[in-house]
Amino acid sequence: MSSAGSPITHFAGFDWAKHSHHVVIVNQAGHVVAEFSFEHTQAGWQQWRQQAARFAPLAVAIETSQGPVVDQLLQTPDCTVFPMNPNAARAYRDRKAPSGTKSDHLDAWSFADALRLDSANWKPLTKQDPLLEQLRLLCRDEIALIEERTALINQLQAALHEYYPAALEAFEDWNCPGAWAFVETFPTPQALVSAGKRRWDKFLHTHKLYRTQTYEKRLALFAKATDFCASEALTQAKSRLALTRAKQLRLLESQLGDYRQQIEKLFARAP
Repeated sequence: MSSAGSPITHFAGFDWAKHSHHVVIVNQAGHVVAEFSFEHTQAGWQQWRQQAARFAPLAVAIETSQGPVVDQLLQTPDCTVFPMNPNAARAYRDRKAPSGTKSDHLDAWSFADALRLDSANWKPLTKQDPLLEQLRLLCRDEIALIEERTALINQLQAALHEYYPAALEAFEDWNCPGAWAFVETFPTPQALVSAGKRRWDKFLHTHKLYRTQTYEKRLALFAKATDFCASEALTQAKSRLALTRAKQLRLLESQLGDYRQQIEKLFARAP
């Protein structure tokens, strides 16, 4: 391993956490030459860079390959970052402490020593083109938002199941914004029945939900929506929750649309 033509003579093990990180640095003989902790703040990362500069060029082992910690490490001058998968990290930790003892010091030290001894075939992380990196992160965040949407849909359906089964039966696709709009427009069975056929027709056409093959079935369900009679307390409580989830879904869908547009723009610009 080398950086700017200079051989790496110091190896850091990086035990990261959400709010603070612990580092152990060893030399080629395996002796600990530095050990410190720092907060995940601007001042903390400045402390890290000052310490790293003392032992540059420096190799760093860390049990992750992405995230804000890796982003900071990749921006550290004369620092080569080597990600470790969790199974390998566990094996190196057990090598140092077969009893299963775990501590920040043990993790960081075992990672540093593993890097010193076994890293000949390890693959370092490299800085990506900023455009490609942004695209990768946006795609990952889009997936997280889609998973959040799925969770909200499940919560909406669970609420409807308790007081409004007619709504659940009327719509098969709850990924459809029209189904959320239905809950917003007719939040309770009583509101739906009192609205009447003219408003039902208007809603279905406005939200492009009118289908000849489902029209009669839906109208029959709408007309009998109050046949399932939940208590007033349950209806009021769960309709409020259903409305909240429907509004959250509408907002989230709008944000997902913004993500899709930005991703498409970046794809067009990507090399």
